[in-house]
Amino acid sequence: MKIPASVQLDEHRAFVPVRISVLTVSDTRDAESDTSGALLAQMIVRDGHIAAERAWVRDDVDEIRAQTRAWIASPDIDVVIATGGTGLTGRDVTPEAMRALFEREMDGFAHVWHATSFESVGLSTLQSRACAGVAGGTFIFALPGSNGACRDGWEKIVRWQLDSRARPCNLVELMPRLTER
Repeated sequence: MKIPASVQLDEHRAFVPVRISVLTVSDTRDAESDTSGALLAQMIVRDGHIAAERAWVRDDVDEIRAQTRAWIASPDIDVVIATGGTGLTGRDVTPEAMRALFEREMDGFAHVWHATSFESVGLSTLQSRACAGVAGGTFIFALPGSNGACRDGWEKIVRWQLDSRARPCNLVELMPRLTER
């Protein structure tokens, strides 16, 4: 994978793997048919991180929140990446479920997501409500459910902010301070 021009890596710094769980939000996908979640898990491991857990929930606010809360509470999970349920239909409730959990929303993520997504799908990016935030010291990302969106979200954005070598700063170096008061 070519490093994007917007990313600078300090090769003198150590790479620090983080523990990432993948949550697939769908009324139709399961462990066998979930290509987006499988793709995310594959890329996570390929890039040196730990695919800690995977789960599947329906497009239901309470189910999404329950699974995400469990992972937020786990000391073995650093990051949650959800795929699916970020569109505009009545069943797309992932942003509502996640935003209620955020202690801090990562406002810039949506802007960067749309700029990145525009390169791939043009104006169709308007249909995405991808979002990110922090809760209980855990980073949470909600990506659309298509393979292309998961690939773009991971390879062009999230991967690089979860690389401890990224400069001038990255999310990994913030992890010890996320629960400060």
